[in-house]
Amino acid sequence: MRADPATEAAWRLFSIRLVVAAALLMVGVLTLALAVDPYDTGRPRLLARDGVRPQGPRTAAASRGRDPAFTAAIIGNSHIQLVAPANLRAATGIPFVQLSVPGTGPGEQLLVADYFLRHHPRAQALVIAADSFWCTGDPALPPTQPFPTWLLAEDWATYLRGLLRLRVMDETVNRIGWAMQATPRRATPDGYWDYEPNYLTLGDPDMPERIAARSRPAPGDPDPGQGGPDFPAAARLRALVERLPSDTALVLVFPPVFAPTQARPGTPRAAAARACRAALTAAVAPRGRVVDWSGDRPELHEPRLFFDASHYRKPLARLLEAEIAAALRDAGAGGADAPRP
Repeated sequence: MRADPATEAAWRLFSIRLVVAAALLMVGVLTLALAVDPYDTGRPRLLARDGVRPQGPRTAAASRGRDPAFTAAIIGNSHIQLVAPANLRAATGIPFVQLSVPGTGPGEQLLVADYFLRHHPRAQALVIAADSFWCTGDPALPPTQPFPTWLLAEDWATYLRGLLRLRVMDETVNRIGWAMQATPRRATPDGYWDYEPNYLTLGDPDMPERIAARSRPAPGDPDPGQGGPDFPAAARLRALVERLPSDTALVLVFPPVFAPTQARPGTPRAAAARACRAALTAAVAPRGRVVDWSGDRPELHEPRLFFDASHYRKPLARLLEAEIAAALRDAGAGGADAPRP
């Protein structure tokens, strides 16, 4: 039985209107998100508010990484998170921003570094922390957790596609409400996030059972995919170094690791870790300074300086900051308000 021509025409018109309405809705949503700039990327915006409301560093990095108040950055994950940018500034006179993002590896961290450098072509310094995740053999350097690469993208197409997310729509509404407040609470501009209170909520970190848990020895073999001989993150790091301005100081940090959990000498794991550090060190040579806390130091044998095998406490962070500052001074870096000898 043939359908009524009038009915067919009505359905066709309805379908066209539905598609047009959906397209207009998408354009409207995209236009609103673009105008509001929910993560303060600096692209065209209607709301003249600097910074973002309190949120995690994955999305806050877009705002902090372009802030002209800072001319140097700390790049990494939670293994460098406790290094305070204010302390580095006090020691060197260089205004640092903390751009570490917990749970990230070299791929995401190099994206953050590149984003910072795009917005700071005359950056004074870059501090990059390379932990065991940098020893992956996967040339794609894939993220282990979701990461908003679109938010740091240089091209408009990637950025616009990224805006078409429900989470972005929620943040757009949140930012409008936040910006309309007389004195809105802003995420910490320099990005410092002290993780010690979070660990302390889990209980006494120095209970015997917790010390025993973080003292378990490492296996003799490397983790899957980290045995070398190729370490593609080193090649990507070298490419970044080659793009740095000649007067930008560079410090590569191998973060502290609790001694009992370090690779045992003579094992394949130790050989792989040594080869990885050598490749990364060569990638920043000859201009880069290296601060290596991955080896055998007295402080690394003290369980009360750690929360777990790789997350240390403030006393150790202060020692690490002092060595980073010394490396920066050795590289000739310093700001106008650097302490006088």
